[in-house]
Amino acid sequence: MDYQPVVVKAHRRPSSSRHSAESRYWRQFKHPVFVKEYAPITSVHFSPSKPHRYAVTAATRVQIYAPRTQKLTKTISRFKDVARSGCIREDGKLVVAGDDSGLVQVFDINSRAILRTLDSHKQPVHVTKFSSLSPTHVLSCSDDTTVKLWDVPSQTPITTFTDHTDYVRSGQVSTSNPNLILTGSYDGTVRLFDSRSGNCEMLMGPESGHDHSTKTPVEQVLMFPTGTVALSSSGPILRTWDIVAGGRCIRALSNHQKTITSLTFNAKADRLLTASLDQMVKVYDVSTYKVVHTMRYPAPLLCLAVSPDDTHILGGMSDGTLCIRRRDPKASEVTQSDELRKDVQAIVSDLTIGHGSHSQRQQLKPIVNSTDHKLESQSSKKLKDYDRLLKSFKYAAALDSVLKKNVPPTIAFGLIQELIHRDGLRIALAGRDDVILEPIVRLLLKYVADPRFGELVADVACIVLDMYAPVIGQAPLIDGLFLRLQKKVAAELRFQEEIVKVKGAMTMILSSTIS
Repeated sequence: MDYQPVVVKAHRRPSSSRHSAESRYWRQFKHPVFVKEYAPITSVHFSPSKPHRYAVTAATRVQIYAPRTQKLTKTISRFKDVARSGCIREDGKLVVAGDDSGLVQVFDINSRAILRTLDSHKQPVHVTKFSSLSPTHVLSCSDDTTVKLWDVPSQTPITTFTDHTDYVRSGQVSTSNPNLILTGSYDGTVRLFDSRSGNCEMLMGPESGHDHSTKTPVEQVLMFPTGTVALSSSGPILRTWDIVAGGRCIRALSNHQKTITSLTFNAKADRLLTASLDQMVKVYDVSTYKVVHTMRYPAPLLCLAVSPDDTHILGGMSDGTLCIRRRDPKASEVTQSDELRKDVQAIVSDLTIGHGSHSQRQQLKPIVNSTDHKLESQSSKKLKDYDRLLKSFKYAAALDSVLKKNVPPTIAFGLIQELIHRDGLRIALAGRDDVILEPIVRLLLKYVADPRFGELVADVACIVLDMYAPVIGQAPLIDGLFLRLQKKVAAELRFQEEIVKVKGAMTMILSSTIS
């Protein structure tokens, strides 16, 4: 059986960093790039398909940028008025956008040609989105209080919903059911429509009999990919609605100081990002709805988007600035499509090898053998000095080798623990004079109050005292170290007693407060 090296136990210590693992992840989106536009940026949207180009809507233009270089690649400016809500289709080939004249237009993203014109709204259209499950359908929401689902090839509306009584500034087609549409309006309500019946199936917000003029306008709505929970923002309040339970509000949060203007998920939909006019972006853990990170921007935010591969965060601001935050993904972060492509390539490779000639298969053998030999040679690791001495049963020398100044205490106490398991600690400590015994006692003195090693230090100190009790008083140096050790242990005991007293007092205070 091969020799097993000494196991160095990893002890958890309080982190010296004030940032949590979650915060460190979001801080990887660093070195922001700022692009200046000539008007407030009202919409940003990533293409769901690679290379995840993004559309930026500002003034009378929709601009398409390349994510790797952050360079402008296309400009679509064929609008009669201020453009709104530029959105790229799932396949990355078409762009839809509305404008303040009430027009909805579909463009080819490469040629920038107008493919379809949807002219039915009478007032500005603030929302235009492709249905992810029905690529030929487009959703539009307008200030004329109507919501329309369009059939793009025929340029006709499939259904028109007229239940809202004020501006409709947000909407989304469900990603789990192409017939369900979630909308939010300035009448203070969130509604769930069904395109099959043409009716409002669920009302989330004030009851229909209340005066809506006193209600806070709904700025944004967002539905979870599962289609069971919806989110809405009214002013600085974020609300969560249980669709399965009939549209019951299950949570209301207020972590912003001003109106929340944008809601978006990360790629896995386990984190929710909210942008606000208070110049802050909050990141929520959707399992607890606790804020796990906050980002600050130089101006009020109007829109926000996270790339499908979680490498870019876009923020559009009221002063016309586009902020692009980027992080470099780790090598281990392989997307599902990449894994699928690799699997297909491996299958093709196996089939090619399996149908190859006998000589081709024979040529593969020496390559595999050489690789195996190389891996075997790399797997053999050189032993540390203390492992080499321990392997040769030189217990005293192994202990001396870890008492040097440059050896971490985890290694020293790991070796001591191994000596205890081997019943070799007394052998390693035996026959020492005051000079050779001094480093051991100094190690015990230094770490007797360390919670990682305190118990082990106490055990070793008892063994040393038991072994060298007959000669105590003959070496002033060792006697002085033992006296210091005694005082340090006594001080630690007093400290622990004080902690117990404080704990008891706190328990009484808390119990009286709860009762």
